[in-house]
Amino acid sequence: MADAQRQRTITVECAVAGGGPAGVMLGFLLARAGVKVAVLEKHEDFFRDFRGDTIHPSTLQVMHDLGLLEAFLKLPHQKVERLGAEIGDQMVQIADFSHLPTAAKFIALMPQWDFLDFLAAQGKRYPGFDLHMAADVDELITEGGKVAGLKAATHHGDLEIRAALVVGADGRHSTVRSLARLPVENLGAPMDVLWMRLSRRPEDGEETLGRIEPGRVFIMINRGDYWQCAFVIPKGGFNELKRKGLEKFRLAIVALKPSLSSRVHELSSWDDVKLLSVRVDRLETWHRPGLLCIGDAAHAMSPIGGVGVNLAVQDAVAAANILAEPLREGRVTEEDLARVQKRRALPVKLTQRLQVFLQDRVISNVLAGTEIESIPFPLSMLNAYPVLRRIPGRIIGLGFRPEHVALAEIALSKAAGGPS
Repeated sequence: MADAQRQRTITVECAVAGGGPAGVMLGFLLARAGVKVAVLEKHEDFFRDFRGDTIHPSTLQVMHDLGLLEAFLKLPHQKVERLGAEIGDQMVQIADFSHLPTAAKFIALMPQWDFLDFLAAQGKRYPGFDLHMAADVDELITEGGKVAGLKAATHHGDLEIRAALVVGADGRHSTVRSLARLPVENLGAPMDVLWMRLSRRPEDGEETLGRIEPGRVFIMINRGDYWQCAFVIPKGGFNELKRKGLEKFRLAIVALKPSLSSRVHELSSWDDVKLLSVRVDRLETWHRPGLLCIGDAAHAMSPIGGVGVNLAVQDAVAAANILAEPLREGRVTEEDLARVQKRRALPVKLTQRLQVFLQDRVISNVLAGTEIESIPFPLSMLNAYPVLRRIPGRIIGLGFRPEHVALAEIALSKAAGGPS
């Protein structure tokens, strides 16, 4: 009897596993469109360091579509209007966002927990939005070959959620896609990334940039009072790096950026260095009856370009646009789910194809220690003809198919008297 009392059962139209950018954005948009939705996040809060903290112009445009951009940009953030890199001894300007056809012509650097807290607060303004923190999804409910809900472990006992649709938005290590046994195509990655933070001084300058030398890639992202730094290493090379010792690692950073010599001792132990094991993969099919995967659960991205968060958000917008009406009317079909994949598969494939090309043709050669005799011709053209920087600016800033919140859903929200 006690165990039975500890299990709760609720019924919604959509259950979303994962409280990252894809999951919280989808939950917010569906609730805004009049859908009863539950979002489950396995952690107790959104605070995790070194997650994707880049909010690209495509996502900022979504916030503009929703009438939230002004309020959103009141949160602490840094603006990146262009991207550059030091290749050997030469500086290359790579991308310029200032000419994008968007309300915000820059990348906003913002801790992901602030982004998620903001979206969750917007979602809670609608009665259909139900956010469950510390709810770890561990089982799918299937009936007659169709997913009919999920189960999660919480601090208050087991939670069972019955739903017309379950959405897996639980990241690159997705429990949902594993439980659903959806086949994954692994595209490979030759690298891992070590993330760390070092204090920033006024004399450092403002610009976010990368430094590329034979055998090493180092990136410094301006986060106001500190640099969020990325040190790229060969795949699986972290244990060997640790074996050589922390001091040698510090010296490697100083060799790339001598101005950091007085600050690398802020890395007091390996606990200050976080490993991102890079993987690039995608599901062959994103759905089965009653279930859909989006974001990293459907397609894990390389950190190249920092576009993972924004592709996840674009997936959520497309899914909300396509599925809100069928969910409200209780008639969502697998054909509707296939429409989401069809809408988003091409931009994902094109982005991954470009990332894999850069991994295989550039990053692998650099990490192998290949000497950089001169700036590659395409990059030298970006330096010679600044107007060409708009092309990578558009690819990085907007992607191959930017999504917009459906006007019909905006009108529905206003007609229902919801917050605008």
